[in-house]
Amino acid sequence: MTNHALILVDLQNDFLPGGALAACGGDEVIGPTNAAIARAVEEGSLIVATQDWHPPMHGSFAANHEDKQPGDVVELHGIQQVLWPVHCVQYTGGALFAPGLHTRPIHRVVRKGTDPALDSYSGFFDNGHQRSTELEFYLRSHEIGRITVLGLATDYCVKFTALDGRELDFEVELLLPACRAVNLKPGDEAAAIDEMRAAGVVVRE
Repeated sequence: MTNHALILVDLQNDFLPGGALAACGGDEVIGPTNAAIARAVEEGSLIVATQDWHPPMHGSFAANHEDKQPGDVVELHGIQQVLWPVHCVQYTGGALFAPGLHTRPIHRVVRKGTDPALDSYSGFFDNGHQRSTELEFYLRSHEIGRITVLGLATDYCVKFTALDGRELDFEVELLLPACRAVNLKPGDEAAAIDEMRAAGVVVRE
């Protein structure tokens, strides 16, 4: 196995068109992702998928706050939190991986967002960096030094996974054709790509 890992970020039904929190064109990433998976298998790379896995009463859901709507911002245990529609609830269809995604080659699934008090955009940490997921340990245990990140959504979970990867001193590549954004505000995707580039992420277009 090489020192490279492919990180598939949140390729789940609720982030696809028709899902509770759809990224525009989210279904368009499945083809490029499967091609990336095939290359990773051929090269002997590690393949890891992250999965949003929220309890029903998660604090990031607007429905769990009186008189709040998706897109509103609140303070959640000292952290600024965008409120979202109910999405990727544990053991529901919306949390399942996208139809057509080649999941068999995936070596590990890392679930995040399981603490109702804290959201977790990044595959590495919760949003307050209070707890880490198993992702860093798993990569280090396989002597991974370089990661390629793709998935949904560019301006949230993909971005924060890539930025945390850089903070942890991994070489990070973003496979842009296999990413799509939420774009809660116009320009969010472009700003996210600029932020990742500034942090040393290599963007492959």
